[in-house]
Amino acid sequence: MDEHLNLVVLGASVLLLVALLAVRLASRTALPVLLVYLALGMAVGQAGVGFSDYRLAADLGLLALALILAEGGLTTRLDQLKPVLPYAIVLSTVGVGVSVAVIAGAAHYLLGVDPRTAVLLGAVVSSTDAAAVFSVLRRLPLRGRVRALLEAESGLNDAPVVVLVTLVSSSGWESTSLLAGAGLVGYELAVGAVLGVALGYLGRVLLSRAALPSAGLYPLATVGLALVAYTATNALHASGFLAVYLGSVVLGNAQLPHRRAVLGFAGSLALLAEAGLFLMLGLLSEPARLPAALPTALFVGAVATFVARPLAVGLSGLPFRLPWRHQAFVSWAGLRGAVPIVLALIPVTQGVADASRVLDVVLVLVVVYTLVQAPTLPAVGRRLGVVAEVGANDLEVEAAPLEELRADLLGMTVPTGSGLVGVHTHELRLPPGAHLTLVVRGNSSLVPDANTRLAAGDGLLVVATAASRESAERRLRAVARDGKLAGWQREAGQVPTGRRERGSARRGWSR
Repeated sequence: MDEHLNLVVLGASVLLLVALLAVRLASRTALPVLLVYLALGMAVGQAGVGFSDYRLAADLGLLALALILAEGGLTTRLDQLKPVLPYAIVLSTVGVGVSVAVIAGAAHYLLGVDPRTAVLLGAVVSSTDAAAVFSVLRRLPLRGRVRALLEAESGLNDAPVVVLVTLVSSSGWESTSLLAGAGLVGYELAVGAVLGVALGYLGRVLLSRAALPSAGLYPLATVGLALVAYTATNALHASGFLAVYLGSVVLGNAQLPHRRAVLGFAGSLALLAEAGLFLMLGLLSEPARLPAALPTALFVGAVATFVARPLAVGLSGLPFRLPWRHQAFVSWAGLRGAVPIVLALIPVTQGVADASRVLDVVLVLVVVYTLVQAPTLPAVGRRLGVVAEVGANDLEVEAAPLEELRADLLGMTVPTGSGLVGVHTHELRLPPGAHLTLVVRGNSSLVPDANTRLAAGDGLLVVATAASRESAERRLRAVARDGKLAGWQREAGQVPTGRRERGSARRGWSR
């Protein structure tokens, strides 16, 4: 290997390992790990490692965001997404429009920023960040469907903002009418949604029929299919971000072989994309210019956080009667991270006037307001009553195909606090064709009989025919959630009426 290339690979590898170790540091503090990556990139840049290719950074940044969205879609449960999807769509379109208008208006009339730059500021700041939302909120046990709403919004709202920023940054900005711009945005979103769902279903068929020779190939195939949705849709000048998210949702809710391995690989790949993205953005920044951008960043961030975001959430939620506590938390949890910074690179690559100034303002804004918002989310959530007690009310089931037997081997671990704890095996009432074949307890294993009692930490192996697998998973999840008395009528994911939050049962937002 060439000596220079060897040094580059060595430096990149060491930097990556240090960045991954930063996850440990962030888990012990209230500091969001994404900002640790950014600071590390800045420190390396100041140490003499130069990087100033804005176009390459924008292209790599968009690809990294696609990987992060793919992981978010793969881990999104469709039964949790469906009830919040209408509101998430409105918040990701109408809500984004309201936010852009408020921020751009404030920047233009109160700061004297020219209209084009003001719209750019409003657009890049209006999108919540999937990486920040997924990394912070998944460590926070939220009640009801608030988590699903925030994750769906962060997965959906990148698409319209990317289209808007690209349009405003193009040479046709002045000649494009408002109606033509709205039509372009509508076309890209509609085609992106259709292609994403279609390619997701095509991927499901391919994965279900492909008997790959190695379990390690299934994660690669799944992520590859998600990226096909992104790149193929981009080639048709439609929204690749929307396509990769929706396609990944469709894939993630299929009966994926080796599901745990697929999700683990996608999660690791997303973490690598996040680390590399923020390290690159840190290298790209020029710290000496950032203090001059602080006043504008504080003002724009305050308008976005305390005026535009609450107004967008409130207006978007009018048809859905979202409880005020949930509205307040959704407003405060509109985290910004890599997405605004990557989007701010687009006008720089197009040579837009004052684009570098916009990039500096957005970078400072992201750092300051992430430090303000992210550490306070647990306290705000508890204050608003949307944080649930930590418990095991769901079950992660791993499936490996047994091709010749036309059956699946389901593996799971009984979590502490799960309804499965204390249940005798005959009380599982698994459907015909599904059998609990082995219980692994500590360093030993046993073949269960009807009176074997399950304990926390037990590893369970269930063999299920292809026809009974779905029913077996539903039954196991129902018992994990509600115990041995779980009724068959609630096994599709419904929550008993007694668990609904007071004052919200009729609204449908308490589950």
